[in-house]
Amino acid sequence: MTEGTTSAAEGVDTLTRLEQEGEIAADYLEGLLDIADLDGDIDMDVEADRASVSIVSDSSRDLQKLVGRDGEVLEALQELTRLAVHRETGDRSRLMLDIGGFRAKKRSELAELGAKAAADVKASGEPVKLDPMTPFERKVVHDAVAAAGLRSESEGEEPQRFVVVLPA
Repeated sequence: MTEGTTSAAEGVDTLTRLEQEGEIAADYLEGLLDIADLDGDIDMDVEADRASVSIVSDSSRDLQKLVGRDGEVLEALQELTRLAVHRETGDRSRLMLDIGGFRAKKRSELAELGAKAAADVKASGEPVKLDPMTPFERKVVHDAVAAAGLRSESEGEEPQRFVVVLPA
């Protein structure tokens, strides 16, 4: 087999590893929900070569506490969950956590922002600088800009790192 290709067995191994990450994350998050006395169901999936775990509930008010202002608590919980997975597996996790659909909604809004910025750049021929964003947010915008046929770069230092959409 040539370098850069994967066999079916490697694909299954990756899927199994990601499913294991999801299981570990789900157990960890179930414990947190119990401690916080919050109701929520945990959904697991594998998306884009990473484990994806979502906490959903009929009562989004309860889950809002776990999202926090602008997703700050969600980001912290994601990092804690990744650490829990790392502790169990010894491997760094790229797991994505969503709570109450916050990240899915944010992804949609950011994709729209990226597409609009790309359209503005196409119309004006001038670069457009966007407000500072988290790494997740920048990734979504970069993907939307690329889908529009333009390129973008991240500039600045955390936490003030931002996306610049460039003309073709």
